Amino acid sequence: MSVRVDGRGLTLEEVVRVARGREPVEIGPEVAARMRASRSVVEEALSSGTAVYGVNTGFGELKNRHIEPGHLSELQRNLLRSHSAGVGDPMPTDAVRAMGLLRAESLAIGVSGVREEVVRALVALLNAGVHPIVPEQGSVGASGDLAPLAHYALVLIGEGEAEFQGQRLPGGEALARAGLGPIQLEAKEGLGLINGTQQSTAYLALALADAELLMEAAIGAAAMSLEALLGSVSPMHDRVTRARRQPGAAWVARQIRLLTRESGLMRSHAECDRIQDPYSLRCLPQVAGTALDALEFALGVLEREMESATDNPLVFAEASPAEPWHERILSAGNFHAQPIALASDVAAIGLAALASQAERRLNLLTDESRSGLPAFLARDPGLNSGFMLVQYTAAALVSENKGLAHPASVDSIPTSAGMEDHVSMAPWAGRKLARVVMNSRRVTAAEFLCAAQGLDLRAPVEPGRGTAVLHRAVRRIVPTLEGDRPPAPDLAALDTWIAGGGVRSALAEANEPIEHPWRRRQNGVAALP
Repeated sequence: MSVRVDGRGLTLEEVVRVARGREPVEIGPEVAARMRASRSVVEEALSSGTAVYGVNTGFGELKNRHIEPGHLSELQRNLLRSHSAGVGDPMPTDAVRAMGLLRAESLAIGVSGVREEVVRALVALLNAGVHPIVPEQGSVGASGDLAPLAHYALVLIGEGEAEFQGQRLPGGEALARAGLGPIQLEAKEGLGLINGTQQSTAYLALALADAELLMEAAIGAAAMSLEALLGSVSPMHDRVTRARRQPGAAWVARQIRLLTRESGLMRSHAECDRIQDPYSLRCLPQVAGTALDALEFALGVLEREMESATDNPLVFAEASPAEPWHERILSAGNFHAQPIALASDVAAIGLAALASQAERRLNLLTDESRSGLPAFLARDPGLNSGFMLVQYTAAALVSENKGLAHPASVDSIPTSAGMEDHVSMAPWAGRKLARVVMNSRRVTAAEFLCAAQGLDLRAPVEPGRGTAVLHRAVRRIVPTLEGDRPPAPDLAALDTWIAGGGVRSALAEANEPIEHPWRRRQNGVAALP
């Protein structure tokens, strides 16, 4: 299979397939004609002597400096060189690949005024496995992700650095080893390569792909905890969620009901005298469901961004040649990444709450006065400390999430001598979100570890059909705790299992009818019932 760059937009699944699955990329047959039409407008403007921002002028606060025709190619090279000012660790390879794919797709829309050769060069890098070394830090997410995209684009002209077949090499050498040559940039093309939101969007896309699997796992672990704690499934009744009409809550409640159906543990205490459960059990739909709603909002923003042109200026070939240049080449602000920044922040806040509630269930599981289970889930408490420190670890991760969930999108530091006087900080929002996803997944791993032990201690009473499948899957990875052992390897193994879609696979193999979080979407709106 291959993923097609055609200017019609990419799906999240396609981005993941290229970024992580290394699937080949092809260019749609209609792309060249659209790009040539847009490029012809730029060339007509140049031949007329009209001053066009970024084409024959300087950049940012230097916008009024006219550049002579003989220096236009040099102008574009200098732009990439001067803007490669990033610092910090290199971006992960999957994020670099996603960034390159997203930039190629945006240019393929055909309103950026660059030649189709630029898109071909971006696609060739992906297919050859040449991955530019891009420092993580340096973009404020406003005039595009300028620094990271400049570092990426340097490799296209044979400069910068790139990874190829496991080696970090000068950009020109990496191209040569891959059988590729540098591209000669023409007017507007350096700007076309760096004016966009693709670093920010790449971070958001990959984080949301991971968050989908995390959400499925978090609800599975919560259902196991509910049974191990002899909680009530009544708050998950569909009458309850219909009364409030929040789609995420309805999804969570439905999953809990499906996972715990035919549960012997639920039947064993149906007539008990406990009136109400703590909120970490009773309000599962309301908290976890809101996290899902936050992710759905972010996914809608992402889907629209992946079919958008985020360049400046934009060049519209469909406009009449009789129109003045300022109506055909429009300088605007589509490069401002505020939508991505806000979406990343909202997703991070939702997931921070999801993990926070999970940690409270861990506390219940390990507290003998609340759970009715042995202290810290140990077979012989006192001689053994059991999973005492697992809850500590979860608490540390949840506390870290609190700081990471502080919104980046409310911050702004003016740049370019005040010309760029409001910025989005979207790359930082995306990087924080990736960390929140990782932390929350590790909290979920901790809940799986403790909930599985709780179900062991409730034996021989059986859990529900879905939770029994997940319990068996966990036990194939980590054994029951009989005596103290380091929990760290167990937590790492369960984290890897969750990240790899283990929960989804286990339920699918058992033919359990669990609905995935991302339902079929139309027009960017979730179709959750």
